[in-house]
Amino acid sequence: MAKGDPGVTSRGRRAAPRSKRTAAAGEPELVQLLTPTGERIDSAIGPDGTEYRVDFTDEEYRGLYRDLVLVRKLDAEATALQRQGELGLWASLLGQEAAQVGSGRALRTQDMAFPTYREHGVLYCRGIDPIMPLGLFRGVDQGGWDPNEFKFNMYTIVIGAQTLHATGYAMGVAMDGKTGTDDGEAVIAYFGDGATSQGDVNEAFVWASVFNAPLVFFCQNNQYAISEPLERQTRVPLYQRAGGFGFPGVRVDGNDVLASYAVTRHALDNARLGQGPSLIEAYTYRMGAHTTSDDPTRYRIASEVEAWQAKDPIARMKAFLTNQQIADADFFASVDEQARTESVHLRERVLAMPNPEPVSMFDHVYPTGSPELDEQRAQFSKYMESFEGSAH
Repeated sequence: MAKGDPGVTSRGRRAAPRSKRTAAAGEPELVQLLTPTGERIDSAIGPDGTEYRVDFTDEEYRGLYRDLVLVRKLDAEATALQRQGELGLWASLLGQEAAQVGSGRALRTQDMAFPTYREHGVLYCRGIDPIMPLGLFRGVDQGGWDPNEFKFNMYTIVIGAQTLHATGYAMGVAMDGKTGTDDGEAVIAYFGDGATSQGDVNEAFVWASVFNAPLVFFCQNNQYAISEPLERQTRVPLYQRAGGFGFPGVRVDGNDVLASYAVTRHALDNARLGQGPSLIEAYTYRMGAHTTSDDPTRYRIASEVEAWQAKDPIARMKAFLTNQQIADADFFASVDEQARTESVHLRERVLAMPNPEPVSMFDHVYPTGSPELDEQRAQFSKYMESFEGSAH
């Protein structure tokens, strides 16, 4: 599943004979290796002159497509479970699969990732059981995977806080002497466009730059900070903010899994070699709601969503595989069946989870409790007991 090391500077296969992507009228300049219609681009030039390429085997191309489809199907199942009352909340990644799968597969085994609460695709690429975040959003546990085992930190709900955690971790990596070689360690921190307005993120930029931390800041610009459009967040493209902090930035087509891989792998390799932090702006779109408690129809129009649906990351990868005769109808059918089977299994496992006792929310606030907490617990227990024997 694109787990090898196809370098970003090696020549791509089955590519169109051109080397620099020229943006269409009204479109932003970005690194792109696969157009919305599935046309393969040989290479793309970043703002600093870096040339990005990939060279995957046919099996690796098919593996990336399988990742995209499975991640979307599992995400859709989680959304359905929330709508049916089985989860308290869910933050869908619909539309952002390429940014997450591309960057997730670009990570090497030793690299460490710090997610928000939406990086289900990266979680999947790191080999974590997809049931894990559903336990968190069902209230059964706190999201119980081992960050050290999977090199993937816990989900972070506080907007932007994980960038500080990642910066401190990356500074530790450098102080431990784990950079400067090809097999060194790098760190990646995920966040959204809205988080760039948070003080935590800007403070992380300062510290990472000053201490030359081996860290890649990966911003998934899905165009909306909950209900606030991008123009309410910034006057300049987000990737250009990196220059003000003293490190490079690049904007990549976040709906292009190949470019997302190439740009992320290059940035991570630079970090592990001791060249310091960088910022990637994955220009993508949140096709669904911010979370299941959000109604996006109140702040965006249908035609905008339709325009982005034409850039769907899965559709373009399928078009590429079909046009290049890398995959056939039987392959696509088998992937769809695998996705259906895994989503059904996920649903069955969620429904088999225990319903958490509401009063258990008080159990782990303080290690030895407190008088105030005991009083709150007693009041809440009395309130819950008032419903016993009623029709509610």
